[in-house]
Amino acid sequence: MIQKIIKSKLFDGSPVESVAGAALVISLAGILSRLLGLVRDRILASQFGAGDVLDVYYAAFRVPDLVYNLLVVGALSAAFIPVFTRLIVNKKENEARKLSSGVITLMVLAVASISALLAVFSPWVVKLVTPGFTPEKMSDVVYFTRIMFLSPIFLGISAVFGGMLVSYKRFLVYSLAPITYNIGIIIGALFFVRFIGPAGLAWGVVLGAMLHMLIQYPAAKKIGFKYSFSLMKSVCDKNVRKVIVLMIPRSLGMAVNQINLLVITVFASTLAAGSLAVFNFANNIQSVPMGLFGISFAVAVFPHLSSLAGEESRKEFARVFSRTFRRITFFVVPMSVAIFVLRAEIVRAVLGAGQFDWEDTVRTLQVLGILSLSLFAQSLIPLLARSFYAIHDTKIPFYIALVSEAVNIILVVLLIGKYQVMGLAIAFSVSSVLNMFLLVLILRKRVGYLDDKNISISFIKIGLASLLAGGVIQFGRYYLSNFISLDTLAEVLLQIVISGGMGAATFLLGCYYFGIEEFHDFKKSILVKIFGMPADIIKDPNSMEQ
Repeated sequence: MIQKIIKSKLFDGSPVESVAGAALVISLAGILSRLLGLVRDRILASQFGAGDVLDVYYAAFRVPDLVYNLLVVGALSAAFIPVFTRLIVNKKENEARKLSSGVITLMVLAVASISALLAVFSPWVVKLVTPGFTPEKMSDVVYFTRIMFLSPIFLGISAVFGGMLVSYKRFLVYSLAPITYNIGIIIGALFFVRFIGPAGLAWGVVLGAMLHMLIQYPAAKKIGFKYSFSLMKSVCDKNVRKVIVLMIPRSLGMAVNQINLLVITVFASTLAAGSLAVFNFANNIQSVPMGLFGISFAVAVFPHLSSLAGEESRKEFARVFSRTFRRITFFVVPMSVAIFVLRAEIVRAVLGAGQFDWEDTVRTLQVLGILSLSLFAQSLIPLLARSFYAIHDTKIPFYIALVSEAVNIILVVLLIGKYQVMGLAIAFSVSSVLNMFLLVLILRKRVGYLDDKNISISFIKIGLASLLAGGVIQFGRYYLSNFISLDTLAEVLLQIVISGGMGAATFLLGCYYFGIEEFHDFKKSILVKIFGMPADIIKDPNSMEQ
């Protein structure tokens, strides 16, 4: 079976034309990346526990991440890919190559300049970000932050390579890059720390960013990338200017999202030691389904939506959007229910080792339970935002992000005194759900038709099947507690596998009984794309064409 997967068209380096196939490539690579991410978190938790060192480590991410998200993610997700894709579709490869070089030139200059400036003033910046930390912890955050400022430079170049690969529908190498990023962090935690102490964690982040860039360069070169430096040409290029114009609202929107993380960091720094680490651990666990399915499908469908928007084919745009929306909910909703029911076992399995004690476990599982309730919304936001970007509207997601962030800050202020770190999770979840619903409502007004009926029916059916699965998982946990003591990692994993397996079987049976279209699509994708079975043998009469 593995040999068939590797030899399939999905993994031979050729373009992946279907959204399902592209999402499958990204998801399979994402599974490995997320597993490595969980291994990374287990290593960090076992070595340092939810305490001062990891508070410093996670706090040090905030300002470099702010630079990366404002100058890189904003440009690539909202601006570069639609403009680059439009040039490719119109057979203007030479202009596309000039665009990629111009964006790299301006991006590196901007990121390096701003990072250097912030590195100089980081002692004052850190005081604003972590006002509740002791002077010793603040000093460590400053040191870690200055090291991590190297990572946005590498990630910025890598993001351009990735944008080119996505535009050409070469998803494999693009999907492998996050794996190398996690490998770099793991190397830092296992080896660098031994020689230079906790600062080795920061250098691991830099190594991961460098590997993220290096793995994509050969693939980008293969599709025609050739860098040429010319600052004046970069500034004067009309396509580069168009990217800059489009990225400004998106960057402002990313600024709002970063404010969300900054708010969490600021308030968490005033709570008990380890609170920031607890929130990040829980968020990393619950974001696994979002990364595997929400982001994977959103990235895979983005070039398609961009080309349809360019052709002004709104009906087909709505069909593709609806199909992707329903596929995301098919995977994410049942997984969020399973995470909520099995949150104690999951936290113990992923993090319960070494310095990570029972108190850390309880605080983390409480936060995880709250975050999992909004996982469906978090997973749909990337698709909804990219749907606006595809029609060259980067302002609406920004305005909606402003509203949802205002709600988030108000709720944090109201809840943190009573609920501590759980108050941060409640505010985060409520604002995420609000963000998603506002995006849906306004996109519906902009496009005019989103296949609302099929989306609503599918969502209700998937929700019912997921609740049935959750009930079976809970029953399995209760029954197995008579036979499994949960004293060892093996026993915890056994409970997760058996109870989760019972829930998965129940969900699939529910999907079959309710006639959920996405279930038949999923079955067809597995049998055709991986096992190579003829499509006409298994074609479901209710399914839509791939």
